[in-house]
Amino acid sequence: MDKRLVLAIALSLLIMLSWSALVNKTQLIDNKQVTQSIALNTSSASPAVVQAPILSPKEVVKELISFKQDNREIIFDVAKAAITEVIFKVKLDHSLPLVDGFYSDGNNLFKLEKINQDSISFVYQDRNKQIYKEFHFSKDSYSIELKIQTRNLSPFPFLLTPRLTLGVLDLSPKNPQLRYYGVFMGGGEKNWHLGAGKEFASQDVKYIGLRDQYFCAIVEPVGEASNGYIKKLNAQRSEVGIQEREINLKPGDQIGQLYRIYLGPQDSKTISNIKPGWSAIIYYGTFDFIAQLLLQLLGFFYSLVHNWGLAIIILSLVVYLALFPLTLKQMRSMKEMQLLQPKIEALRNELKNNPQRLNKEIMELYKEHKVNPLGGCLPLLLQMPIFFALYQALIRSVALRGAKFLWIKDLSAPDHLFTLKNSIPFLGNHINILPILMAIGMFVQQKISMAKATGEAAQQQKMMSVIMPIMFGVIFYQMPSGLVLYWFVNSALMLTYQFRVNSQK
Repeated sequence: MDKRLVLAIALSLLIMLSWSALVNKTQLIDNKQVTQSIALNTSSASPAVVQAPILSPKEVVKELISFKQDNREIIFDVAKAAITEVIFKVKLDHSLPLVDGFYSDGNNLFKLEKINQDSISFVYQDRNKQIYKEFHFSKDSYSIELKIQTRNLSPFPFLLTPRLTLGVLDLSPKNPQLRYYGVFMGGGEKNWHLGAGKEFASQDVKYIGLRDQYFCAIVEPVGEASNGYIKKLNAQRSEVGIQEREINLKPGDQIGQLYRIYLGPQDSKTISNIKPGWSAIIYYGTFDFIAQLLLQLLGFFYSLVHNWGLAIIILSLVVYLALFPLTLKQMRSMKEMQLLQPKIEALRNELKNNPQRLNKEIMELYKEHKVNPLGGCLPLLLQMPIFFALYQALIRSVALRGAKFLWIKDLSAPDHLFTLKNSIPFLGNHINILPILMAIGMFVQQKISMAKATGEAAQQQKMMSVIMPIMFGVIFYQMPSGLVLYWFVNSALMLTYQFRVNSQK
């Protein structure tokens, strides 16, 4: 394989992926300072009341209510009748801050009306209008039904412009979930997968959603299509919501809006059981089709062996076997290149002052021996889409959160074997074994497949055999251990067969 091409691929990997090595993928849940927290646990008969430190007078006093279910805890801001945060309890706790989730536009200060095992309701009333807002929770799924009723109590008609905020996203660089944020709008003629940092609006939207690394929120008004929007509030905050058509509400009349909501993991089967179209929020970028296929295969293998680590190993074996004919061609091409290397070196010495003729003679040599110098690169190039697709799939897979395998405690995070007292530059204070083993295997493979050379070419090969494993080791060091496990098994299989090819005469 052309060393310059390999280096170019490695540098591309470094540019596209090394940033993930510097980001902690586990989102920390901050303690919230509130004036009062009332917890209602659906599995417990008596709620718990916790008094927190009092805020300074300059801060807005908030009354937060914690509504607990078996699989999630939902924090409400009473005055806004909105969801500030959802804490999911799926293997590992994960916080999805919505800030103003399902907030109805206006400066109305709500009061808690009632709360029970499966619903919570708020009410606002002045001399002109009454607003009733109720969230009803499903006991066996992540679905929610939201009802908003507005009554005109005044003797005059007024114009109602219903708007519902799905959530406000934190775009500050310190937010570890920033790079995972995405907004989804669909149900009309087209689906959109959008970044949270740009303004956008569409008039043909039936449902909208937002997501972070593992979880998502989706809302769909029952009725006709609405206007979906993303609005930049400032440099560090972005609002996602739905704007419905204006309604002229006559005196004494009442109007209601009904919304269906999903607040749960980004799991295609779970979402599709509520509404199939909503599952389109799960999107893996350019290689989405490949990622979806790999996840289905991975799920199938898991159903057979009931261990995600073993399922990843089987997937790696299947991919290796699928690409084996090309891999075999690559190895044979590399061996033939080794045999031609002495002749190429002789041509370089003979024609070092005539580069044009040198290139022509080398190409004639390749043609005579039927050797394609780029033939060994094809399997690696074909692996790249699979690698990037699997990377996106694994870092967003809820199923792999907390999944154990051998010494690995979480396949969605680096395989921390033990922790050092002092931090190592670029690597941190954790020792991750899989990337180290992978780098060692890559070094051995480069050594046994290296063509014989002399002079400057030999020095270049020697340098590359050291630089490449180190570079890949650094790139993979903070990757999810499930992804590193896949690449390590694939590399080990290639190394094993490389020994066999080299032993043949």
